[in-house]
Amino acid sequence: MECASIRHFADKRYCYALEKGHFLIRLETKKGDAAGVVLHVQDKYLPLKYMDTRRACQMRVVCSDDYIDYYEVEVDIDVICLRYFFEIRDTMGQVLYYGNHNFYDRCITDIDRMFDCPQTLREEELFELPAWAKNKVVYQIFPSRFATDKAISDGEWYQAPIGHQADLKGSLRGIIQHLDHIRNLGVDVIYMTPVFCSNSSHKYNIDDYYKIDPSFGTKEDLKELVDKAHALGMYVILDGVFNHTALDFFAFQDVMEKQEQSVYLDWYYIDGFPLEMERGKKPNYKTFGYAAPMPKLNLQNRATADFVIDVATYWIRACDIDGWRLDVADEIHHAFWKRFRREIKAVKKDALIVGEIWHFAGDFLEGDEWDSIMNYQFYHAVMDLVITGHMRASSFVGKLNFMRGNLNQKLEGYLWNFIDTHDTPRFLNSVQNDVRKQQLAAALQLLLPGMPMIYYGDEVGMDGGMDPDCRRGMLWDTDRQNKTLLGYYQRLIQIRHAYPVLTEGAVVEQYADDEKGLIYIERVLDKQSIVLVFHTQDGNEALQVLSGMKNLVDGGVFLGSLGGYETAVLLRV
Repeated sequence: MECASIRHFADKRYCYALEKGHFLIRLETKKGDAAGVVLHVQDKYLPLKYMDTRRACQMRVVCSDDYIDYYEVEVDIDVICLRYFFEIRDTMGQVLYYGNHNFYDRCITDIDRMFDCPQTLREEELFELPAWAKNKVVYQIFPSRFATDKAISDGEWYQAPIGHQADLKGSLRGIIQHLDHIRNLGVDVIYMTPVFCSNSSHKYNIDDYYKIDPSFGTKEDLKELVDKAHALGMYVILDGVFNHTALDFFAFQDVMEKQEQSVYLDWYYIDGFPLEMERGKKPNYKTFGYAAPMPKLNLQNRATADFVIDVATYWIRACDIDGWRLDVADEIHHAFWKRFRREIKAVKKDALIVGEIWHFAGDFLEGDEWDSIMNYQFYHAVMDLVITGHMRASSFVGKLNFMRGNLNQKLEGYLWNFIDTHDTPRFLNSVQNDVRKQQLAAALQLLLPGMPMIYYGDEVGMDGGMDPDCRRGMLWDTDRQNKTLLGYYQRLIQIRHAYPVLTEGAVVEQYADDEKGLIYIERVLDKQSIVLVFHTQDGNEALQVLSGMKNLVDGGVFLGSLGGYETAVLLRV
């Protein structure tokens, strides 16, 4: 048994409350190293001579990645403080006992050699997530290119490739006029990239956080959009650019004018004057990605933090938005995000807070900062599996399980799973317009737990290269749309909504066949069983053992074979 691979900490990553009195405890071991794990628990303060509170709970492997088995067990407790240790048996029959970061060859009886869990402390750290958002379908809109209520020629609207400066006159009222398309697709949540006053098409350099960009409309237009979306059963998330501002933002304008004498000097990270902002050279002040037009805000400064919090709460109060997606969120310190969460939730308890982060974000997802992330781990896994072919089917499953095993169990239904965004090439472009591959990627998005985020136009086959070409005008001309692809997206979303077992069901079997390129997942919920089979390679693959089951994708009987990059959703009856 490889002891160095056994991992547990008595903190809210490995031992946490799912609800009052109901706890989850997790242990990691090297993949395939352990044959079984038993959790032993007892009350810290009740001596055994007065009451024997000892219990043994069998743990199970809930998932595995390429290297680690994740053992979990849920236990009901009613104590002041719980003491516990693990009994680990390997495949050769050896048994070790693990408590308080030490290994023993005999059962642990000294409570000071056990792990410690104060019940009330962990319950007060309970991760509370907006119930409305779990497993909902998100639709990302780039407002300047999605829809317009103004006159514009087809030549202008459908220009390709497209540049940063192209003005397609996109507007909030244009979005309002196309809410039927979004709702008919089956979308639950609309996420818009920034809508505030800015001189760019992307609006990630904001001049005025309290004003809707005039090219998009007015505050009243935003309020109408939110109200109409709510009436259709949808929610609206705005993009919060709180890491940096534009050069024309009032505070930075004051710094440029008054330099060391500016009362806003501490709003930024200025290394000296005169300010150096020549294109192609590193500025002498902190920015987003060394981009001189985007000076970075100093949110350790109380006045700056107060301003950002006021902006974020203002738009919730003014327009009843349902939350924020936070740009470059991992470059802002934890103390600010803890305060941000407290103050946002005080205004709207079920507001959703989603951080943009391109790597693993466990330290931001412990219940006191964000509710979710843009799941780039999912994006990169799909890219390596479907686009480049560098990833095996088993490794793809392992990537999903890494997230499942390393984050709070509740988060599985909240991660924003996407296959492209305004920051990446269009998926269809990356697979050289092989629609079969996009259908596979969409199936991985839409048939697994999480919040699948569809980038506007993917559902109708939009093309486009790297930013800014991935931000073309939406294909509203039906002759330009791939109607087969649109029907496929609609069907998968209908299945997702109609069969909660896909996202809420317990996994009873999961495996991958790398030689055949198959991923097999069976889930059960309330006596309903669904089998998912993803074929991640070209060619046909026989699956006779599953023939005769109803395939929800086409509504017919599964004939026991999958084509290249094809997906089956099979209902056991």
